[in-house]
Amino acid sequence: MKMRASHVLAKHKIVCEQVDVLPPKQDEVLVKTAWAAICGSDVHVVHSELPLQPRVANPGTPGHEGIGYIEESRLPDFKKGELVLTIPGRLNRTGTFADYQTIQPRYLVKVPPTDVPLEQLLMAQQFGTTIFSLRHVPVDVVGKTVMVLGQGSAGVFFAWSLKNAGAATVIASDKSEARLAISRHFGVDVPVKAGQDAYQAVMDHTDGKGVDYLVEAVGNREALAQSIGLIREGGNGLYFGQPDTQELVPFNFHDFQRRRLTINATTDTLREPNLLSFKRALDLIVRKKIDVAPLISHVFPLDQIETAMDHATTYRDNARKVCFKF
Repeated sequence: MKMRASHVLAKHKIVCEQVDVLPPKQDEVLVKTAWAAICGSDVHVVHSELPLQPRVANPGTPGHEGIGYIEESRLPDFKKGELVLTIPGRLNRTGTFADYQTIQPRYLVKVPPTDVPLEQLLMAQQFGTTIFSLRHVPVDVVGKTVMVLGQGSAGVFFAWSLKNAGAATVIASDKSEARLAISRHFGVDVPVKAGQDAYQAVMDHTDGKGVDYLVEAVGNREALAQSIGLIREGGNGLYFGQPDTQELVPFNFHDFQRRRLTINATTDTLREPNLLSFKRALDLIVRKKIDVAPLISHVFPLDQIETAMDHATTYRDNARKVCFKF
């Protein structure tokens, strides 16, 4: 049986091809994909300076945000027709940009009965990574002023979580006006254009001291270089965005040391036992504690993956979260 699947041919070149469906092994299940979404890290895989990893040779990569129905399973815990969130790890044989995913059950989260649309349930993957990051390196933000660099899907979920954790003021920056336009929906009090405007907004709202807590959710050199100068003395920073380069990124170490900053980085949510943060994210969406609908802006068929990736990369036509419907 054949299926459509993405294939990264080279840097800046991703296409949709016809390939064979990979029959599941004894410890795998076959999932028929219903929806998938492009993550900012997928953009970095295709378009950044980072070298291509061996896993992108697998069909459907670099996609790792998916939702679909069990098509074939020999495992008693998974039955044909069940709806699951698919979060393939590096060792999986397929990614989510494919009609069928051959996947190990540890990377699946069952979806309970709900009337929430599938494309909104799909957002639990990205949401779960931010919940994991905040749980992994907890910081008390009650009554504090916080900053989120980047208002892509990860950035807005960080903003929502920080506001709901008691942050008094949430400042957020992005290059995209379309992303900033929806940021207030997710708890942002001060949306501002990335760059010098962001620095000035932080100084204006903190009497020149800087924010108590900063989350870097972009991964580009400009944001990384600017971030240290936005945090107050004794403040905290969390670095989440996948870097777009392996080169050194200069920053003011004098300011970092003299202001006694505490900096943490987080990645690899899939190492969490039982995918608890993803389950928490899914539960919040199912119970309608968070409305993720404004985040989704563009839907493409998989055959148009080059166009979809271009929208996700350049924010063309006010793109925010770009999805595939199968």
